[in-house]
Amino acid sequence: MLWRVLLIALLCLNAMNAMAAPLRLVYPPGQTPGDKRYEYYWELLAAVLATNAGKYGPYVITSSPESMNASRAAREVATPDGLVNIIVRTTSPELESQLRPIRIPLDKGLTGYRLFLIRSDSQARVAGVRNLNDLARLGIGQDRTWVDVRILRAAGLQVVEGEGYAGLFRMLDVGRFDLFSRGVNEIADELAVQRKALPNLAIERELMLYYPLPRYFFVPRTPAGEKVARRIEHGLERLIRSGQFERRYQDYKRLVLRDLSLHGRRVIRIPNPTLSPETPLGVAGWWDDLAVELRERP
Repeated sequence: MLWRVLLIALLCLNAMNAMAAPLRLVYPPGQTPGDKRYEYYWELLAAVLATNAGKYGPYVITSSPESMNASRAAREVATPDGLVNIIVRTTSPELESQLRPIRIPLDKGLTGYRLFLIRSDSQARVAGVRNLNDLARLGIGQDRTWVDVRILRAAGLQVVEGEGYAGLFRMLDVGRFDLFSRGVNEIADELAVQRKALPNLAIERELMLYYPLPRYFFVPRTPAGEKVARRIEHGLERLIRSGQFERRYQDYKRLVLRDLSLHGRRVIRIPNPTLSPETPLGVAGWWDDLAVELRERP
């Protein structure tokens, strides 16, 4: 009889969840037309919420109709009744204090592997870079609000700050800096979008910069946000245990790296001094070392 009571209770709970108002998550759209950098993460979020809908209830995921930069998106999440209530960002101390991070690296640290956009006529000059000291002679463009500015400067690199994502491509084109550092999972699509207006831009062919840079979901630091965080953590852990997370990640990696040549690149590694002590650097399987992609061709 006890098992029947438990079964009835479980069915009732599931029915109550089904009748509950759906969890509504609103995320920011891309910052420019054709900006696809975050599509993988929102598709992953849908899979996360689907995997535990029986436990937590229905959900709706939508994009805000209003475009916004990264700083404003974070402010909206922190504001009661803001236009968005979830973002995906590479982590920083400010974000982790302002918002609630879900500390599972969504792209296994792939964003921390950096290639450079350059002007096509700069390849010969950049090809002479062999180490960190050589790299420090070149100016690297970054948005002034990005955590990368502090990471690069802490390593002794020159950073030229810009205002706004779209403007950085134009700054590179007119020679305001030598290199525009981008994640390996961003750079090919970005070049495809920018090439029509800025045909002189290209991907540098020999170097890679690396620093640990996890990308997390962030939600409000409120009781409601904490409930959302626990649901997302639970769903991510289920996807990881089932192998579905790894399959999705491998499909994503193949897609974003398909037009890039990584074999034999010289990798310059620097630390990320901004990381929280709670960063799960030691969790096996949560980080990709790109060993296969970087090895020399036979």
